[in-house]
Amino acid sequence: MTSSSNELYTQQIQTYLKALERGDVKAICALFAPNAQIFSPFLGWMAPAPFFAKVVEASSESKITPIDICVSSLGMPRATGYFVYDWGLKDGTSARFECVDVFEFDENGAITKMTIVYDTYPIRSTVGDKYA
Repeated sequence: MTSSSNELYTQQIQTYLKALERGDVKAICALFAPNAQIFSPFLGWMAPAPFFAKVVEASSESKITPIDICVSSLGMPRATGYFVYDWGLKDGTSARFECVDVFEFDENGAITKMTIVYDTYPIRSTVGDKYA
């Protein structure tokens, strides 16, 4: 992996976080490879388009505060985005939590797999089945 790969992965994650904050499903999905998969603690494995459509359908104004982006130190095409998600829901409730998204990339920098990692216990009572 080269420093240009590190820069590409970092830029892809920054672009992803900004598009997620805006709720821009089209911009988000453009970052993913055609057969990409996402693992969500709430919804399991899904393709990007239906997953992000569900997120946006359940969401109102949200705020994402990036904490860090870490690129694999082992030379793998992988990086993580660590952030605070102030997730506004359509019904007016909100959930604030720290999240780590683990991204895997193809040779062109498209996201092939994303694993979402966060503790669902504290927010499950707020979110419930509002986007399940």
